[in-house]
Amino acid sequence: MEEKMSKENIEEVKVLEAQIDHLRAEVAALQRQQQDNQKEMTFHFRGQMRDALSYMCGQKHVGGKEKVASRLKDEVEALQDDLKRQTQMNGISLNSCTAKTLQSSDSKLVQQLCVSGNCSELVFQVEFQLSEVKDGQRSERTISDLNVVMDTSDLQSFSSFLSGVEESRDLLLFFRTLRSFSDRCDDRCRTFRHFQEKYPSVVSLPGGCRSETMTLNHPELPGCVLFVHWSVEVSREGGVTPKINLLTKIPERALQLFPSQAVGGAAEAFHSLLRILGPEAALESVIRAVGLSQDT
Repeated sequence: MEEKMSKENIEEVKVLEAQIDHLRAEVAALQRQQQDNQKEMTFHFRGQMRDALSYMCGQKHVGGKEKVASRLKDEVEALQDDLKRQTQMNGISLNSCTAKTLQSSDSKLVQQLCVSGNCSELVFQVEFQLSEVKDGQRSERTISDLNVVMDTSDLQSFSSFLSGVEESRDLLLFFRTLRSFSDRCDDRCRTFRHFQEKYPSVVSLPGGCRSETMTLNHPELPGCVLFVHWSVEVSREGGVTPKINLLTKIPERALQLFPSQAVGGAAEAFHSLLRILGPEAALESVIRAVGLSQDT
């Protein structure tokens, strides 16, 4: 009987020892995580911001609570002003930025970053790994695993450009081209909205003012429609080029009645106007030339 109890005690001791080892491993993991978090905070917060955080954590510095709080307020306001100035300069607003440390040592820091924001109506999310390797006084940063998420279902050319950016890991090219592309799309939107408001009985935008197509319908000639297709092409190298074409839809019966009319040359004539007058003036001239300006 005593032998049986002794065996049970031994088994219970082994179980307790295993639990103690498991708890020790958890404590060690939590300590390593705490060290990583402290290193990450030190990396992100420096100067006055670091002093303020240290004070709030109980590490008091000379100058008192009021002085630290004042410094913290000044630094936050300076950061806000800098962010506002950067947004005005590049037209890109950042909504969130998260960073997760994957590796941290004295010589190397690897972080997983996720940045989301918008440029005008275009919403984006960029995910990438940022590695910083220190060699003495020098440091080198590299980007890897770049992934750009955008709703490009209606932007075929831009989707091709994004594939090239992800391959080259060129973040600067992405943001620079995004701004240029967004500006050209805004130009198109303003022009379409302008003509729809000026000629409401003639101009329609089936897909909205941010679509690529504007239609011109003669009030007295049903079935005769002019289509203005305005696309913004983006090359893999980041070149942004607006392309505007005029397409016609004329019933077969009308073509038979007026075989001598140069309907087929409308597109070429419109391109000539574009080169001479520019988009808005060319479209205005087309509307007036074909007698569609019923709203003037």
